[in-house]
Amino acid sequence: MKRAIMAATLLALGSGAAYAQSPENERGFYVGGGVGQFNVEIDNPGDLGDTLRSLDDDDTAWQAFVGWRLNPYISLQAAYIDFGRPQDDFSSSTGNHGRFRAELSGFAPSIIGTLPLGPVELSAKLGYYIYDLKISGDINDLEFNRKDSGEDLMYGVGVGMTFFDHLHAKLEYEKIDLDEVDDANAFWLTGQWRF
Repeated sequence: MKRAIMAATLLALGSGAAYAQSPENERGFYVGGGVGQFNVEIDNPGDLGDTLRSLDDDDTAWQAFVGWRLNPYISLQAAYIDFGRPQDDFSSSTGNHGRFRAELSGFAPSIIGTLPLGPVELSAKLGYYIYDLKISGDINDLEFNRKDSGEDLMYGVGVGMTFFDHLHAKLEYEKIDLDEVDDANAFWLTGQWRF
């Protein structure tokens, strides 16, 4: 019985993979966009010593991208990503209080590997995020600002499905290794139109 189940599963996956490779748009140009939630954690923002130990917040993020599918398994993509402006009120044990805000946006070239399994596709992404980061806020009504720019590694995984042969919807998790930030990640719902 176990062998029959395994054989049926392998047959279904095999026929599904063949189905995924057959559409006319298995290679070529695509455009898309997405909306998601960006989560950020910054310890000791702005080198403020013991005044403020850490901040942890999230905000709505968005992205727009273009790409080229070399084949059903490899794509090259360029995106503009705005991770929003996470902000939060805080107070410390020393009696200090204020508000903190982080603004992060930039461009992200990446390579995407895809494993087609029928109408479902599993994907993994590896790229760089070329960004501008602004950390600002106030402590006891004294304002502080800190700006930085750079490029750091980003990577993620996703699962998607194609509808009507051209519309591909995907859920993604993405991690960004920013130098000035202790932890940064995002959950995305994206859509792309494959020509």
